[in-house]
Amino acid sequence: MTWSEMQPLLEQACWDTLYMVGWSTLIAVVGGLPLGILLVLTDRGGLLQNVLANKVIGQIVNVARSMPFIILMVALMSFTRWITGTTIGREAAIVPLAIGAIPFFARLVETAVREVDGGLVEAVQSMGGNTWTVVRKVLVPESLPSVIASTTTTIVALIGYSAMAGTVGAGGLGDIAIRYGYQRFETELMWLTVAILAVVISLIQFAGDYAARSLHRRGGQSGPAPKLRLLKASTATTKTV
Repeated sequence: MTWSEMQPLLEQACWDTLYMVGWSTLIAVVGGLPLGILLVLTDRGGLLQNVLANKVIGQIVNVARSMPFIILMVALMSFTRWITGTTIGREAAIVPLAIGAIPFFARLVETAVREVDGGLVEAVQSMGGNTWTVVRKVLVPESLPSVIASTTTTIVALIGYSAMAGTVGAGGLGDIAIRYGYQRFETELMWLTVAILAVVISLIQFAGDYAARSLHRRGGQSGPAPKLRLLKASTATTKTV
């Protein structure tokens, strides 16, 4: 296969992959961020402590995370057909990709939120802040660098999942690698798709790491959190005196 024949295939495959991963990431963040925060809030000692609810949510997340993606795609075929009207194509692939990524991202968010200094939470509560204020002013801003890093990890995982989805008609680079590279013995095309995937993942990882480091150097955000640190320090000084 000549380059003139490969070029349009690769361009469409790259677009399909970015389309699937982009929408899946957006849905995973929208669904996984509140779920991860809720796992922290409902845990023992949390602001919304509810051990039963925490265990139920945690178990659901664990089961969803443990399911291999290829099995998840098959299990969700009926649901996917109900949502998109089909089980093949990039739109259909977004459904299992997003559902598989939500619990994965939620656990990463949970870990990031647990790293937030509890003193900042106490400072907001001492000023009369409710749970929503604590989440909005402390938990999300202070964990943002880690959440950005978690998002990067999720995107990289979704790229791998999208390549797997390509083997069952979802399109994208995985479909090109299997349908043309492997089944038609176009070895050069197969390795070219592997190289493109490696470059895309490297660029995404670099951008995510840079964004996370930049936010971390600024203390996570430029809003009220630095003032909360000063409040915490002054409170500690007053108690000492």
